[in-house]
Amino acid sequence: MTQEFTQIIYQEDGPIARITLNRPDNGNMFTETMCHELRDCIEGIRRESRTRVVVLTGAGDKFFCIGGEKDGMEKTQLYAGVLPTLEMYEAIDKLQKPVIASVNGFAVGGGNVLQVVCDMTIAKESAVFRQVGPMMGSYDAGYGTWYLEDLVGKKRAKEIWYTNKKMSAQEAMEIGMINRVVPDEELAEATTAFALEVADRGPMALAAIKGAFNARHGGVGGLSRVTHDLLLRSYLETDESKELSASFKERRKPDSSKFGN
Repeated sequence: MTQEFTQIIYQEDGPIARITLNRPDNGNMFTETMCHELRDCIEGIRRESRTRVVVLTGAGDKFFCIGGEKDGMEKTQLYAGVLPTLEMYEAIDKLQKPVIASVNGFAVGGGNVLQVVCDMTIAKESAVFRQVGPMMGSYDAGYGTWYLEDLVGKKRAKEIWYTNKKMSAQEAMEIGMINRVVPDEELAEATTAFALEVADRGPMALAAIKGAFNARHGGVGGLSRVTHDLLLRSYLETDESKELSASFKERRKPDSSKFGN
């Protein structure tokens, strides 16, 4: 990837694309710039076939991400004054490759929503998870609620959002919010092993599975990920598609005997 980033780090390690939120002195909080950089980076990953799986983590050993800040943004109630967090979440959701969050510390507020949106999460034992919106005069009534409900159930998701309690990595795993917990010193190695395990699977099959999961919430966009992005490519290789295309170009009636069964 040729694009240069200022608030994230992008690296490739064989089939693994690694994205690191790189504001450790600010809790790896996302800004308007980081949201757009993460979106653009994922779009670049979508357009290449070198990598099979994405790992998303935070710089340092204390913070995964503790939410966002609007410093420098226009002070307006219009869209220009809203952090473009949906740009990040939608990019992860629509990417045909699995995204693994490697939580290396506090995942708070929008940072917790960020790991929830990822396909899977591995965390170190000392990681802490928390939603704090309502106690700070904020909320995430979209990805942060729907996707959390899918993971832990409605009653528990409401408790997480209404009470804003801290959760250990072990607690988060026990309720189904994350997948794996490992000793702190083993996170990097275990994350790589997890990613390589996924990368060994068929990329087309993984894309189809992710598309099927996303179709539930994605409406016409989610369904199109399956019917257009995946099935259309297969259809274009059929005798039916080739004969119809040829007959149209040659301005003749198609030979239906070539359509197959």
